[in-house]
Amino acid sequence: MSAIESAQKLKAQFGDLLSEASEFRGELTLKVADAEKIAEVCAFAKKELGFDYLIDISSVDNYGEDPRWTVVYELSKLAGNIHLRLKTDVSEEKSELPTVTTVWRTADWHEREIYDMMGVRFRGHPDLRRILMWEGYPYFPLRKDFPLAGKPSEMPDVAFSKPAPLEGGPFVTVAGGKDSLAREPRVRTPE
Repeated sequence: MSAIESAQKLKAQFGDLLSEASEFRGELTLKVADAEKIAEVCAFAKKELGFDYLIDISSVDNYGEDPRWTVVYELSKLAGNIHLRLKTDVSEEKSELPTVTTVWRTADWHEREIYDMMGVRFRGHPDLRRILMWEGYPYFPLRKDFPLAGKPSEMPDVAFSKPAPLEGGPFVTVAGGKDSLAREPRVRTPE
């Protein structure tokens, strides 16, 4: 079954809940109108259509628009290498979706990262806690309203107590240099 046939079966099963499939550069995307139904759509895609691999879940901050976030699910069938994308919107007032960890266990870390960086919560997640920032950090750093220069923290000895620097540092390669070894970050480690 091809990606377009899979999209048609999803549309036949869920009707107006799903948009018509849109194609861009050979990839198909379906939009789920009701975010509360995303786990149900994903479960059908896995059990009935064979999308056995969740490649990724990501989020887009549509700052200044309503709904504020778009959550994107990248699905794949390993047999046949078929790819399908599902999208759903989440408003700032609600900022919550049902988890898909019951469908794919690998959704665990993806959902935790979205929660940590954007503040979108996943209802029913078995362990929804921060994955990159420390517990108690009051901000969500990938939101578009988070300043590029960072924000000061009132938590000394945990991480930065000043805005975190975004440029340079020992782990950033530099352009130029006589060869690739000179551009390697480990060459510039402080002594």
